[in-house]
Amino acid sequence: MSTTWLLRFGAACGVVLGLSTAVPGLVEAFTGETAATSFVIGVGAAFGAPALTALYLRQRAESGRFGAVAYAVNLIGLGLFAGVAFALNLVLFYVDEAVADEVLAGPTRFAVLGGALVFVAGTVLFSVSMLRARVLPALPAAGYGAAFTLLALLASLPDSPVTSAVHVLAGGSLIWLSVAVRAPAPACRGPLAVTTSR
Repeated sequence: MSTTWLLRFGAACGVVLGLSTAVPGLVEAFTGETAATSFVIGVGAAFGAPALTALYLRQRAESGRFGAVAYAVNLIGLGLFAGVAFALNLVLFYVDEAVADEVLAGPTRFAVLGGALVFVAGTVLFSVSMLRARVLPALPAAGYGAAFTLLALLASLPDSPVTSAVHVLAGGSLIWLSVAVRAPAPACRGPLAVTTSR
């Protein structure tokens, strides 16, 4: 399996994940959470690992050791958070609210909070690594860090126009980054890329 194939596959997965984050968020601004939007968000989380891998591969030389550590932490956090997203949107969505509250009040709560913490740490680190490497566009790289961090922090709150806007911003940032993965490498990567330790 070539790196080129992994980049293409990961970029495609990033677009799918971005759409499965942004479109339900936009729909929920008008309808509230529905079984259909929950399904799309819950299943879409499965595309996160290949998308993140493509982003990392696109900048791995420029991001150095810091980028590798950021990728590793984000990958683990993404795996944990994808499990949480799947459970919240495809399991707990269909049970009585009292039952869901009881499940989340027990030890599960600490697992969810711990997973969210690792996800946030990894997201912030990886966003910083993208900004330092200067390979991918800065605006969606910053948007990735801000929006996905907010998604984790707002996950337990009721749906609102704010949560919908964050979903759209997160999805849009990821789509932009995924499209940029396929773009030709820039001629000049900037001074930070040169000084980044490998």
